[in-house]
Amino acid sequence: MKSRVERLIEQGEGVSLDFKQCITSAAKIAKTMVSFANTEGGTLLIGVKDNGRVSGISSEDELHMLHMAADFYSRPVVPFETEIQEVQGKTVLLAHIPKGPDRPYAAKGEDEKFWVYVRVHDNSILASKTTVDFMREQRSGRSVKLKMGGLEEQILKFTAERGKITLNLVCKRFNIGRRRASRMLVDLMRLDLLRSHTFEKEEYFTLVGH
Repeated sequence: MKSRVERLIEQGEGVSLDFKQCITSAAKIAKTMVSFANTEGGTLLIGVKDNGRVSGISSEDELHMLHMAADFYSRPVVPFETEIQEVQGKTVLLAHIPKGPDRPYAAKGEDEKFWVYVRVHDNSILASKTTVDFMREQRSGRSVKLKMGGLEEQILKFTAERGKITLNLVCKRFNIGRRRASRMLVDLMRLDLLRSHTFEKEEYFTLVGH
């Protein structure tokens, strides 16, 4: 019978799963941990190569690196839990990062600045300003009150017609500034009317349920 770790490995890397043969940099692993916490949570399998082969870990350095990443290279501190599993006679460290209650989380970059990352497929990529604002608004608990029938309703109708829209497209179509357009998109996301899709080229938005 295959172990739980072997079944996870069979799934392959994705939005909520990442393989690491070892951790060589607390700063780099912070980026992955932050992206999990900002998205839907995820699990790091440490001691597993990118091709899914179990290599195992041989010391507690990886655990120390995880704590360094969460405590000193992330802001705020990223919550996580660990467990040790023996797989094929080798030790694998599992780090479980839940969807964080204090989003957005940011990781310290080489420029000493903190940057927000999200998980897209099996990559950790920089979050757009709209996505960061959305997370901040969610955390603030500010109530959203929109008078439908105005520009917000036109944006929703425009989205339905095109299938998907971008921030630049909204600015151009309605002749409004990026800041105002971004705020309106954030409010529509908080009302669960629009959904953001983040890719490396450009973020776009679709109607919820479409």
